[in-house]
Amino acid sequence: MSEFNSSPDQKPQLDLVYGLNDRPKPVIAFLAAFQHLLAIIVPIVTPGLLICLALGVSKEDTNMILSMSLVISGIATFLQAKKVGPFGAGLLIVQGTSFNFIGPIIGIGSAMVAAGTPVESVMAAIFGVVIAGSFIEMGVSQILPWVKKLITPLVTGIVVLLIGLTLIKEGLISMGGGYQAMSDKTFANADNLIMSCTVLALIIILNRINVTWIKSSAILIALIVGYIVAGFMGHLDFSGLQEAPLVQVPTPMHFGLEFSWSLFIPMAFIYLVTSLEAIGDITATSKLSNQPVDGPKWMQRIKGGVLVNGANSFLAGIFNTFPSSVFAQNNGVIQLTGVASRYVGIWIAAMLVILGLLPAVAGVIQAVPQAVLGGAVMVMFGAVAASGINILSGIHLDRRALLIIAISLALGLGVAQVPQILEHLPELFRNIFSSGVATGGIAALILNIVLPETKK
Repeated sequence: MSEFNSSPDQKPQLDLVYGLNDRPKPVIAFLAAFQHLLAIIVPIVTPGLLICLALGVSKEDTNMILSMSLVISGIATFLQAKKVGPFGAGLLIVQGTSFNFIGPIIGIGSAMVAAGTPVESVMAAIFGVVIAGSFIEMGVSQILPWVKKLITPLVTGIVVLLIGLTLIKEGLISMGGGYQAMSDKTFANADNLIMSCTVLALIIILNRINVTWIKSSAILIALIVGYIVAGFMGHLDFSGLQEAPLVQVPTPMHFGLEFSWSLFIPMAFIYLVTSLEAIGDITATSKLSNQPVDGPKWMQRIKGGVLVNGANSFLAGIFNTFPSSVFAQNNGVIQLTGVASRYVGIWIAAMLVILGLLPAVAGVIQAVPQAVLGGAVMVMFGAVAASGINILSGIHLDRRALLIIAISLALGLGVAQVPQILEHLPELFRNIFSSGVATGGIAALILNIVLPETKK
């Protein structure tokens, strides 16, 4: 993620074949959009699939949630590219389901299920919190300078790093076969490890091949190979596909609507951080598109982009899926193709919506064994942590900053590993600090305000 105020260097960074407002011929636009689709389709559906598997959501409902992930991502991508009134950045920006919220949703959702709450009620509470939290992000879009002063790159870097580190556990569970494998005693057996390690090894190998389109599609290619390996080993389950309708009709509030304060507190904090991540990604896209990266026009793009982040998360909650955010993957594809035309974003949006309305697509994705998915999510979750490190590397790490990082990581990871430390606290505090991301993030925020900066 780039820092909020970027360098005012306006020199073109890329020799574009098609600029921001150019209209490529349909064949060229389709091919460029397809490249983006290869890079984003797996990350868009993965958060929903992991959450549904962890919480024991039925195959039919999982199919619907995955389909809506694609549809809602398509709507957001359209708004970002087209720019409708105040909504959108007017750039070739792809938006999809965010990885940032997986940890709290799985952690607190699993606790609710274990306490005897029906899965349907848990999902209703999750989507109620998704809707409520979206207003935070929409509000943030209007007061960005003030929020930037409060949540600095130091705080953002710590939170993003904690998100990645706390997700590693979920990645390892997926590599071993998931929670279902734990219950039926097949966790980390030879078949699961072969499938997951095959995918992981392929991603590493493909990323070392000096062909840009292969690198950008490495995760998808590795998952396809893993899918084939799973088929030969007899581990593909198409029961979700058999129960799927021919066309997925969007159903508002399929699970009803409830609310959970224990989930809202960590989610609210992550919404703030996701807003600031979006600023960096939008700035990077603006720079690659040879557009301003400071000044009024840039700020207008930032506000419109973050507003869509929040508004689309509101839509996601209404239509039974999870919060969305700006994806960074498309920036690599812009560099690869030299196509920064925002009209390509409309093609991408159409592809996502069409795929989402065809439940067979979600059914095929759902058939993949969790061990195959695990090999890929370990890389994705590691990439989230690496992104946090990248943010921290861009600031001056003096003794004050290192102290804040040390305490925040210690508290956040400590609570994630030993949640029993909270068992004698009042329920309100247990709810607030039950997420390692929330604990570490709140610690970083308070320390960043309380500890005076060293004078240079």
